[in-house]
Amino acid sequence: MKDLTISNIERQNVLNNRFAVSKVQEHLDIEGMLFDGEYRFTKKMVADFYQVDTSTIDRYLQSNSDELKHNGYILCKGKQLKEFKLEFAHLINEASKTTQLGLFNFRSFLNIGMLLTESEKAKKVRSLILDFVITTINEKTGGGTKYINRRDVNYLPAAITEENYRKNLTSAINQYVDGHHTYKYSQITDFIYKAVFKENAKEYREVLKLDSKDNVRHTLYSEVLLVISSFENGVGAAISERFKENSGKLLTIDEVERIVNELAEHPMQKPYLNDARTKMASRDFSFRDAYHGNIADYLQAVTPEEFERFIGDQSIDFDRILADNKDVLKRLKQAEDE
Repeated sequence: MKDLTISNIERQNVLNNRFAVSKVQEHLDIEGMLFDGEYRFTKKMVADFYQVDTSTIDRYLQSNSDELKHNGYILCKGKQLKEFKLEFAHLINEASKTTQLGLFNFRSFLNIGMLLTESEKAKKVRSLILDFVITTINEKTGGGTKYINRRDVNYLPAAITEENYRKNLTSAINQYVDGHHTYKYSQITDFIYKAVFKENAKEYREVLKLDSKDNVRHTLYSEVLLVISSFENGVGAAISERFKENSGKLLTIDEVERIVNELAEHPMQKPYLNDARTKMASRDFSFRDAYHGNIADYLQAVTPEEFERFIGDQSIDFDRILADNKDVLKRLKQAEDE
């Protein structure tokens, strides 16, 4: 079970998931004051709900100020405070001369519940939150997250691109690299996976708990596939070039490994590698509950925009699209084989 009191990334992953936040809001019995389009809660209301003193809330506001403000806690003052008092003076026990008033929105209200270690009520809310996070993702993906990457509208173009560049690589390996016909392909693929996300295919399968029949590439995010495409194209071209330099002598597997490592160290690749590792580490941690230890340094919270891409209105039902177009795809395949 994840401990939300410890990890800022895990808290932010919850708060950036509007679907889970909405479910929790429907379930919790707390009434706020609708102001500026959001339900607001005073410090006293938050303290009463979590059954702690307001001084405890003050302590957390001081130690976690940036995080709580980022998630919607505001200091209401000036004209905004005047308008708030006009509307809700009968509900708050603040002196009329107060010049600023701290207000939580629902996200920051949940945020402080994820931080409070002194409150049994907060502990129950954290358990509820984690249940709803799992439920909402499973509901949106039809019960499983193995292929959540394919719900991204960018996945199919990236997969097609990668397949095309893969053919360039396999052709170069077939013609210019010494070694067992099938074994050399898997070895060189592992070199590329290691370069991109620091795991070979076997390690990646273990992290994602994939079956032996699952194709690793079918579970990769579009950004990762595009970086792999870049590598496959570069390695294929370098193999061909090295073969010519060797006066037609086949390359060894060790020579190909050196080519991949040189490409991985090229300054031009660094931004793309960093982005691919960040996407993989962060999304797998949030969506698949999978932890990539080798790229843990790249772990970040998943953004609200990414939740929209994978489980929101921008996501697609890839399997349904395939099913709806299977006749067209079949005809295309037949035409290609003729």
